[in-house]
Amino acid sequence: MSTTTTVAKREIRAYFNSPVAYIVVTVFMLIAGYLFWSQLFLEKQAELRYYFNLTPLVFTFIIPAITMRLIAEEKGSGTLEMLITMPVRDWEVVLGKFLAGLAMLAAIVGMTMFYAVTLSLLGPIDKGPMLTGYLGLLLMGGAYVAIGVMSSSLTRNQIVAFILSFAISFALFIFGQIVQYAPDWLAPVLAFLSMGNHFESLSRGVVDSRDVLFYVSLMVVALVIATASLESRKWK
Repeated sequence: MSTTTTVAKREIRAYFNSPVAYIVVTVFMLIAGYLFWSQLFLEKQAELRYYFNLTPLVFTFIIPAITMRLIAEEKGSGTLEMLITMPVRDWEVVLGKFLAGLAMLAAIVGMTMFYAVTLSLLGPIDKGPMLTGYLGLLLMGGAYVAIGVMSSSLTRNQIVAFILSFAISFALFIFGQIVQYAPDWLAPVLAFLSMGNHFESLSRGVVDSRDVLFYVSLMVVALVIATASLESRKWK
């Protein structure tokens, strides 16, 4: 686990030594701020509903930008080969990079708690939905990060990694939007695979173990595929 922590710390430092972290933080905070303040001043509603409703879509753009370089950059530059010659297992590399991406995401989401504090100063708020909503964002975001790590492990090109991660993430988001138009036999499958559907109950204050299990399972599957992708170099 110490090796995993070392990889994670290395990646976190790399984030803040490049403009990526600052650009992503700025863009996300601007979008989140718009969603919050427009609801507060234009619709006169002191709540985080718009923020929670639209953040799953925003994540499909933001998180691929966070994760696209994690493995693809090292593959392209050749530093991955140097890394794997060290006493470190493939799964430790993958897990370390996942934790770095997750830490970056948690920092970004945590910054938006400023809006929750602002609401609490304006009057009493329902803390249940707010807390479970943030929990849902971290779980859903973790699933998106794992997909991003998986996508980054499959290519040497960061742009390709971004596009692949976005395509998978957006598909899992849009499934929930087209359920009502799908055939009866397909609708339950799309509803189950939808990121938004599993987040919906969490944003209302209900923690369902099935939703938590969905996100955790998605993380595990994506990270296992990423690990297998790294191990595939031994078969060539």
